[in-house]
Amino acid sequence: MKDEGRSLNFIEHIIEDDLLAGFPKSSLRFRFPPEPNGYLHIGHASSICLNFGLGERYGAPVNLRFDDTNPAKEEKEFVEAIKKDVAWLGYHWDSECYASDYFQQLYDWAVMLIRQGKAYVDSQTSEQMAEQKGTPTEPGTNSPFRNRNVAENLALFEAMKQGEFAEGTHVLRAKIDMAASNMLMRDPIMYRILHRPHHRTNTDWCIYPMYDWTHGESDYIEQVTHSLCTLEFAPHRELYDWFLDQVVTEGRIRPKQREFARRNLSHTIVSKRKLLHLVEQGVVNGWDDPRMPTISGLRRRGFTPESIRNFADTIGIAKRENVVDVSLLEFHIREHLNKIAPRVMAVLDPVKLVITNYPEGEEEWLEAENNPEDPGAGNRQVPFSGTLYIEREDFREEANRKFFRLKLGGEVRLKNGYIIKAVSCSKDTDGNITEIQCTYDPKSKSGSGSEESLRKVKGTLHWVSVPHALKAEVRLYDRLFNDETPDGHKGRDFMEFINPDSLQQLEGYIEPSLKDAQAGQGFQFQRLGYFNVDKDSTADRLVFNRTVTLRDTWAKIEQRR
Repeated sequence: MKDEGRSLNFIEHIIEDDLLAGFPKSSLRFRFPPEPNGYLHIGHASSICLNFGLGERYGAPVNLRFDDTNPAKEEKEFVEAIKKDVAWLGYHWDSECYASDYFQQLYDWAVMLIRQGKAYVDSQTSEQMAEQKGTPTEPGTNSPFRNRNVAENLALFEAMKQGEFAEGTHVLRAKIDMAASNMLMRDPIMYRILHRPHHRTNTDWCIYPMYDWTHGESDYIEQVTHSLCTLEFAPHRELYDWFLDQVVTEGRIRPKQREFARRNLSHTIVSKRKLLHLVEQGVVNGWDDPRMPTISGLRRRGFTPESIRNFADTIGIAKRENVVDVSLLEFHIREHLNKIAPRVMAVLDPVKLVITNYPEGEEEWLEAENNPEDPGAGNRQVPFSGTLYIEREDFREEANRKFFRLKLGGEVRLKNGYIIKAVSCSKDTDGNITEIQCTYDPKSKSGSGSEESLRKVKGTLHWVSVPHALKAEVRLYDRLFNDETPDGHKGRDFMEFINPDSLQQLEGYIEPSLKDAQAGQGFQFQRLGYFNVDKDSTADRLVFNRTVTLRDTWAKIEQRR
């Protein structure tokens, strides 16, 4: 079922081949199976888009399953955050499932394997087992407990379940082949003892199944047809299939695992362990810090679901890992916000501008277009007066011909307003400019239709009326790491590459139309970038996060290096 004008990726080819071979389309089922031990990040977004996208493409259900088999690291907070992220991306799951739903069935199957002589309780230390594991070129050696009789194994496993042993004293291992070329097949651990309360089962269990034992069996219980994993799980496929061989019965669908390449993002890390370290060390302010690559961080920064889905669609699905430049993600958010974000005026580094010939005490309201890319966005009224704020960098006393902003003796147009001419400026004792004095042409008002209003000047400046301006906190976020691959340098800590300028906090001024802006709303600050109202905002003080600049400023920086 090839989409019009779109080629299939290799995962879709696998599915198409299965359908051509007679597999009923109505039986297709997919799943997204995160472990609730942290917040989802941009890498997970690609997997979410893949699995739920296949569900949409084939009209098939998709389960959201939490692989919650490690109570030492998993929390309900992470479960709720994951559900929020998946829903925010615009996807709907068919069933909300948990590996913990299957603890009893997994235990029963493990007992069955013990009875069949295919599993045994090992009482060695983890260090002893590691020594016996062998190497990729040398076979392992059997555990001295490998040939325990069935009765003893059953008794020990039951005692493990009843909490009679300390952590680390026993494990349950599958009895496969200690000489297997795939080291994962060398009697893998199926269960370990953990005396930790579980976020759903509390203290009902004190033995917990390992990932490899749990994952394929959970797919089988849910009748998932295509279990899609990243490439690091390719060596696990043989074990996935071996475990399925032990439980599959005739008449039920057997899942198949297939792997796709992880797409790493430049200037970013996506290791949950390393992201947690950033949080714990106070480098960032929580999992949803707008510098974090988490979905919640991207949402707080102002990224839209559409931009992330478009990004995932652009990078596609491949069999080989590579690094995708973060500028591609930034391109997609610029492209989307350009279409939907209202244009407003804000000044982040203000200097006062006084129009000396503007009637004292007078004000007027100018017509301003909300978004030229959206004909239905309408217009708004912006207050204008004789005292304005403009950006400090938009004025120079003297400048060459290539400087098209305001300079002494030069003219510019004020956005939606009048043409002004700089006459003089005032300075403090340190030589800093404190005020610019200008005159304006009252007949040059934009949109008035007069001959003067049509006069061309090269520069146009944004501004905010001083009597009407609202103060706002503005947070300028940039890339968290200076290096393209911060965790890709052997012998060096990723923390060495932290960008010290990843956050700048300013006090700026915004036009009054933003007074009632709500958390999550995005705007284009004209000539400055795209900004999003942060959750820290209050009725008395708005806080804006810079989502992205208007252009790729990093590309210019790299060219200068």
